[in-house]
Amino acid sequence: MPPDHPTPDINHQLTRSLINRLEKISADSPWAHQASGVRAALAKTLAAVESSPQSSNHADKLGSLTALGFSILEEAAGHIPGDKPQ
Repeated sequence: MPPDHPTPDINHQLTRSLINRLEKISADSPWAHQASGVRAALAKTLAAVESSPQSSNHADKLGSLTALGFSILEEAAGHIPGDKPQ
């Protein structure tokens, strides 16, 4: 039976993927500035969590930042120009 919560390694991999995705948001996007700030905060917090895995304070902050990062990705994706239905 799978655990109720993903293991820290899976969370860290997910966070690294999110950092990479946030970095790819176009500078022309209205979300670029926020993405940059959240990306930096995620990287800093992830480093803190990995250096001190017993600190639940950093882990909680990482969870909040991860949720915010995914929200920014969703919003930025909504601004990607594409074919409009006719």
